[in-house]
Parts: sequence; C-alpha cells; structure tokens
Amino acid sequence: MDRNDTPGMRKRLMSEQRLTLPERPGEIDIASRATVAYSSEDPAHPVEHLIDGHYGRGSTHWASARTNATERIVLEFDRPQQISCLVYEVEECRQERTQEVRVEVSSDHGRSYRQVLVQQYTFSPQGAIFQHEELRLELPAITHLSLTIVPNKSGSGVATLTALRLFA
Repeated sequence: MDRNDTPGMRKRLMSEQRLTLPERPGEIDIASRATVAYSSEDPAHPVEHLIDGHYGRGSTHWASARTNATERIVLEFDRPQQISCLVYEVEECRQERTQEVRVEVSSDHGRSYRQVLVQQYTFSPQGAIFQHEELRLELPAITHLSLTIVPNKSGSGVATLTALRLFA
C-alpha cells in the first residue's frame, strides 16, 4: 500500500472528458444501500455502469449479453427506502428499435410487485437516440425495485440502460 493511501478509502482519478454531475439533494446511494441483481450483462458494459455517476449522452452504460432477450435488474434494498423520484436514461446510436422499460416495486421483500411505469422508446440513428426519464413517485417503504427491459418491441437489439438514480 502506498504511504498516502488511506485504508478503506475508495478513490478514482476523474478524466477530463467524463466528469460526474454533482449529487442532487436526497439522492440515494444505491451502491451502499442495495444489492443489484441482474439477469445478464455484457462484460464490457457491466451493471455497475448504471450507478457509476456518469449521466447523459455518451456515458458508460449497462448492456445485456444477449440479443433480443428480455432482461431484469432488481435493486434489493438493505432496509426499506422511501422513493420520491426515479431517473433513468437510455441511449441507442447504432440501430433502429423500440425498447420497453417496466418499473415495478415491492414492499414485501419481493414476494409481490406493483407496476409504477411502462414506457416505450423508439430509437433511430437518424433521429431520436437518447431518452431521459424522470418519474415522480410517492413510495414510502420499498424493499425491492425491479426494471424489466424488453429491447425489441420493434426491431432487434440488446437491452441497455445508461443511468439509474433514485431520490428520497
């Protein structure tokens, strides 16, 4: 260990091209409060990229390892969380396709879920390539938050998400 390193401190050098946005008030630190379960990930685009603090066009992203497969990401919170806002982003620059995102929540440790959002996005390299979704919610004690991503409602492709942020 370098003499200047502090045990237990996590650090990284920020690149000039990808600076993170400042944290907004009430943002939930997903990495420290939840386990992220997932059905698939491309090793070059792991699920960690969803919550790495990079947002907007050209950011890191999570991608499925499987083409045309419905994927699922579930946040399993250590303690019930109040959620007032959910923000996620999707970017597709290469091919035309329609992706569907379904968001469901559980208050009983994943035994049952209720749907809070179903949204479809049509991407075209000549037109719309980026979607930012901000959903206001009143969820008092959520134990699990599930995202189901259908990458190919029309067209072909892999499930992708660029960023996921939650606010109390």
